[in-house]
Amino acid sequence: MYNPKSLKAEEFIDHGEIVETLEYAEQNKHNRELIEEILEKAKPKKTGRGVECAGLSHRDASVLLACDIPELNEKMYSLAKEIKEAFYGNRIVMFAPLYLSNYCVNKCVYCPYHYQNKQIPRKKLTQDEVRAEVTALQDMGHKRLAIECGEDPVNNPIEYVLECINTIYSIKHKNGAIRRVNVNIAATTVENYKKLKEAGIGTYILFQETYHKESYEKLHPAGPKHNYAYHTEAMDRAMEGGIDDVGLGVLFGLEMYKYEFAGLLMHAEHLEAVHGVGPHTISVPRIKKAADIDPSVFDNGIDDDIFAKIIACIRIAVPYTGMIISTRESEACRDRVLDLGISQISGASRTSVGGYAGYSPEERPHDTEQFDVSDQRTLDEVVRWLMGKGFIPSFCTACYREGRTGDRFMALCKVGQIQNCCHPNALMTLQEYLSDYASPETRKIGEELIAKEILKVPDEKRRQRAIDYLEQIKVGGKRDFRF
Repeated sequence: MYNPKSLKAEEFIDHGEIVETLEYAEQNKHNRELIEEILEKAKPKKTGRGVECAGLSHRDASVLLACDIPELNEKMYSLAKEIKEAFYGNRIVMFAPLYLSNYCVNKCVYCPYHYQNKQIPRKKLTQDEVRAEVTALQDMGHKRLAIECGEDPVNNPIEYVLECINTIYSIKHKNGAIRRVNVNIAATTVENYKKLKEAGIGTYILFQETYHKESYEKLHPAGPKHNYAYHTEAMDRAMEGGIDDVGLGVLFGLEMYKYEFAGLLMHAEHLEAVHGVGPHTISVPRIKKAADIDPSVFDNGIDDDIFAKIIACIRIAVPYTGMIISTRESEACRDRVLDLGISQISGASRTSVGGYAGYSPEERPHDTEQFDVSDQRTLDEVVRWLMGKGFIPSFCTACYREGRTGDRFMALCKVGQIQNCCHPNALMTLQEYLSDYASPETRKIGEELIAKEILKVPDEKRRQRAIDYLEQIKVGGKRDFRF
């Protein structure tokens, strides 16, 4: 039944194919010759256009994940770093989540927002509260948000989400502006996806939670989310509705990680086969403690070593995708995986409804949190940490606003050409952050980094223009330059 071009969930995520893949991987996990061939096939290759990378099938990638030969695993990690640098350089895109409402009609057993949970107060932001939250996020320096809300057709209809998006984009506070709103809401209809596209969203994100259908139905015993096929086929409806960029993800810990890994890559292959463009992003959340939720109840948890290997193998298999890690993970864990493929991270996140406005950086409400935040540093601390490691914290949204989305983005990204504009754009948005929001210490480190990194822009005319723009930002108070 396996057919990546099918529009039926049980055919492009075929259980039998995953089982056979895992058996094949287990049989070949010590096959040095095969593993070396797979790694060689995945290496970036320079061409006249830039860099090309073939990626890997779900079956080949599953062999890498199963491999337990130490020296070959080290080769994987080195290759993942090489691929990440080829496509994304040393840029790390910054964002923050914004929770609009925790009303939900589903009964997902791993989420504290489930309908039967009476321990948490239910809350939905008014438009005035949305303005306050966005203003607080702008005062930190954020330019990109991911909005979240529970599934509730009465309290959280699509009209409410659209109104919130309009409010978010309308707020211009001091030098602040949210330039890209990504949306993580429940699976919906083609018509509703069209409305989201018209509202100017960036990426539509939806986590599968688990690709194992039997487990999925047990984990979602009641509510609209119980429908496995409707949920799994959501990305096809989103693309039919005109949304160019979609983001995948599973919640590691619910099911066997090797099964989820294969399913995730099959979903990416399906999007490529049907729509000609794979996932814009892949997220790798792990289940965490929350009100009414004990992660130890789920017996498929993964340790940090396996987690790091999953990230490296995804980067090798889907070289062009953006990879996201949130504040679910600790500073130490995030530090470890930055080199292995991560290209986007959240900073100073609050996972509660109304968690930003009215609170100091040290304070955070816990009564409506969706999960515990492990990395509780301020955005300034996260930015300084990244720069200290040689990364460029990027607040750039230029590709989205210049129409470089979907297949247009991927056509450039897949040959490494996107870096010709991404590098200076990242530096200019970093200078905006340093000028408007950074502490003196962070500003000093950042401006030294920019002075060094701007010299890496290969085209002399573009480099000189970027230097001029940087000066206008720093001294002239101008904002929002972009290539």
